[in-house]
Amino acid sequence: MKSMAPTRKLYQEIKDIVLLSDHRSSMAFEVSDEVLSTYVPVAVYWIFSGIYGLLGYLEGCRLHPKGAEEEENVASKLQVLRGVLLQQVVQIAVVTLMMKVVGDEGMAPQQPSFLVCACQFLIAMVVLDLWQYFGHRYMHVNKFLYKHIHSKHHALVVPYAWGSLYNHPLEGLLLDTIGGSLAFLLSPA
Repeated sequence: MKSMAPTRKLYQEIKDIVLLSDHRSSMAFEVSDEVLSTYVPVAVYWIFSGIYGLLGYLEGCRLHPKGAEEEENVASKLQVLRGVLLQQVVQIAVVTLMMKVVGDEGMAPQQPSFLVCACQFLIAMVVLDLWQYFGHRYMHVNKFLYKHIHSKHHALVVPYAWGSLYNHPLEGLLLDTIGGSLAFLLSPA
């Protein structure tokens, strides 16, 4: 009679992978927090942009009449797509560099409590919101910055679903990328 031990071991490995238990086998697929925090926002951005983009094909869900995008926008869909992808590549590079500089020493940190996580999130949200608000306001007040940098953001009169990150690369770096990095760094660990 054959032993059931190999079958039980295989069953336990499959169960560990599916349930993602703390007793994972070496076959389990693990992704670091750094990788998740770098790429999940980009994936979520495109998933929701895609959903909202598809909703634009339904007549009852449109904010602007058909054809208004092509008539009123200075920037084409391709220009906006390229601009957003460039912005996201820069963000990924900066986050990767920041994680290398600020990263842990190879030790698994203790998971903070829910209250600590909520406070970190609130602080990061306030920091990013203030940075974005005052940076954006300054871009409008300073005529040189508005004309040469910020006006690119206003080339979208009728916005595309994926156009929220469309701006001049320098503005994207200063407001979005550095703002997000500051929010991360200033929310205490």
